[in-house]
Amino acid sequence: MKAPSQQHATSPETPSPETSSREPSPSEAPAGNGTPGTSASVNPELLRWLAEAYGVGTSYQGWDGQPHDVAAGTLIRVLAALGVDAHTDQLIEHELAEAELAPWRRMLPPAVVIQEGTPGQVSVHVPHGAPVRMWAVTEDGRELGAVQEDVWVEPREVDGTLTGRATFAVPQNTGLGWHTLRAEAAGVVAEATLVVTPARLSTAADLEQRRGWGLATQLYSVRSKRSWGVGDFADLAELAAVAGARGADYVLVNPLHAADPVSPLEPSPYSPSTRRFFNPLYLRIEAIPELAYLKPKKQSLVHSLMKQARKLNKDAIRLDRDKVYSAKLAALELIFAVRRSPSRQLAFEDYCRRAGAGLDDFALWCAIREDLDADDPFWADPTAALGSPLAEKLRAELAERIEFHRWLQWLCDEQLESAQQAARNAGMRLGVVNDLAVGVDLQSSDAWTLQGVLAPGVSVGAPPDMYNQLGQDWHQPPWHPTRLAEAGYKPFREMLATVLRHSGGIRVDHILGFFRLWWVPEGNSPVDGAYVRFDHDAMIGILALEAHRAGAVVIGEDLGTFEPWVRDYLAARGILGTSILWFENDGDAPLPPERYRLQALSSVNTHDLPPTAGYLAGDHVTLRNALGLLERSAEEERLEHNAKLEKMLDLLRQRGLLSANDAGSEQERIEALHRLLAQTPSVLLGVALVDAVGERRVQNQPGTTSAQYPNWQVPLANSDGDSVLIDSLEADDRFNSLLAAVEEAVRASRP
Repeated sequence: MKAPSQQHATSPETPSPETSSREPSPSEAPAGNGTPGTSASVNPELLRWLAEAYGVGTSYQGWDGQPHDVAAGTLIRVLAALGVDAHTDQLIEHELAEAELAPWRRMLPPAVVIQEGTPGQVSVHVPHGAPVRMWAVTEDGRELGAVQEDVWVEPREVDGTLTGRATFAVPQNTGLGWHTLRAEAAGVVAEATLVVTPARLSTAADLEQRRGWGLATQLYSVRSKRSWGVGDFADLAELAAVAGARGADYVLVNPLHAADPVSPLEPSPYSPSTRRFFNPLYLRIEAIPELAYLKPKKQSLVHSLMKQARKLNKDAIRLDRDKVYSAKLAALELIFAVRRSPSRQLAFEDYCRRAGAGLDDFALWCAIREDLDADDPFWADPTAALGSPLAEKLRAELAERIEFHRWLQWLCDEQLESAQQAARNAGMRLGVVNDLAVGVDLQSSDAWTLQGVLAPGVSVGAPPDMYNQLGQDWHQPPWHPTRLAEAGYKPFREMLATVLRHSGGIRVDHILGFFRLWWVPEGNSPVDGAYVRFDHDAMIGILALEAHRAGAVVIGEDLGTFEPWVRDYLAARGILGTSILWFENDGDAPLPPERYRLQALSSVNTHDLPPTAGYLAGDHVTLRNALGLLERSAEEERLEHNAKLEKMLDLLRQRGLLSANDAGSEQERIEALHRLLAQTPSVLLGVALVDAVGERRVQNQPGTTSAQYPNWQVPLANSDGDSVLIDSLEADDRFNSLLAAVEEAVRASRP
């Protein structure tokens, strides 16, 4: 998503387990004043207390190592997104009182997330003196009584009623899973979601005994002779088979999330329309069984569309998603009209039942979106919201088109299942590893269908760092922490379960966002944002539970600025981290490989950097200079890059991976870097497909628009700029040499 900072500095505003819920004392420094919207009458100290009460950071440590206060106006606007009015001292005092009373107004908390084997307590609020009981109903229907503990809490007046608090122990024998807590008092029964999560995800344990490696690639860029101009699910299966035959354990792909159903398609896989469902652009038309039953004239039309689309495979300069989607959509609409066999129809209906209302709502959005622009007033009209009479009227009117979009998702599910099966058949231990984007576009399906659990008027981004000194705004709405909990984390669970359904692993982009996210109020610059804390125990716990159920490994992209306890916490929960060779330093020298983390996926590069061939040549300096992204002269940047590169080459020579006083050829240096990486203890190693074929162009240049650089639109090519198709990999000397070098080095490092 972003280029990570090379400096892993501590961040005071990141909550540690010991201090995340503390109240600031009156003696602490007040929040700064500044941006528009701040009333002169607002007491900055009161505002700071209110912000802390709602998990909004009032200061943060920047990439420059200096503390920065968040402007009062920004705090007010971020609090407004949380539904908290802080425009006057009177309102602030009211909201502080409300924050304290809110738990007392509920008989049960909205959701309880605990770790298996760890005692859990639940506070039950009832009229003082009223008899109360609590019990759990497990996923399999068992009812387990809860024992009240001897904990005295002084009752308090709540809305005219003297309210008491009873404390119950969560039953210990529920087992992992999604359960229900129930409490009864004074004739009233309340329910809450109970989630019991693994204390530690164990799916990567086998890798600690026998480490593995795999390919990382942008699937859309990897084509075959049978592709329709972009890589697809069938290409993924073929690539997995090729890599698996050479010892690879996985193929990591970009997010495969669905985009808008109309052109122009958003190129970035990290700005999807939904994170729960998949992009039909990746469907292989010929793999759909009903194609065989089209009448000859219609089959001829599909063949003509295929023939035209395959010509796009020769273009090594830029992908044309819109042409591809147009051709595939025309073919899919023809095939959709074919009557399905009874068994196929039953399979489709079973998928729709399992996907439930979320699929129905996504398909409704797609059907409406085909007729309305993204900025149409309809989407913001509360009378047209999901569940409204107008929305339900459209659901009935658009039933056939809704069925079409449900059908597309079923096909995606089938073809993803086939790709994963092909990977496992090729000997891969993990198979396909999917990527989970940070969020969705502000004008997206999720923004409409899930608006009840998203925060309005703000978007997610990042504060200034060494790569983006003006900060970043990713134009993605964040989860609303409280509303997500009130929904029992169901939308979060369903998203994870779908992505993990046919995966051996999941890479979570910016997993630090499960702890805190940088919120930028609408109209503010990215610099004028604030961090908002999330219940990381709940978020990480649910991630671990769904991965456990899927038997999948979790890899967190934990690059950036954070406190050391965050990485320690992730490791303790069995979540792998991410290490990039160029970002791992010991002062101004490369970090020795033996000091890398054990629980990590380590790789030479990332999609936000040029492929290694381009990086070695300093192509990123040339590109950033041409785009006006440098803060200093290109000469200074190049000198620094060359000095850093020379230190890395020295390390390669010291380890005997390059000859003394010899930089080696480009290919030799790339292979030496990967052999160096194999000397780390990291349980997983990553090999970028672009490095294996000699590609030099970066897939994404942070800080640019598509008008400046063709981000996410670069087809896979070799060092000569010619298209590389999967069909040619078997005989590609450079590809085979690098993969053989990695396999040999990894085997040699195993006990």
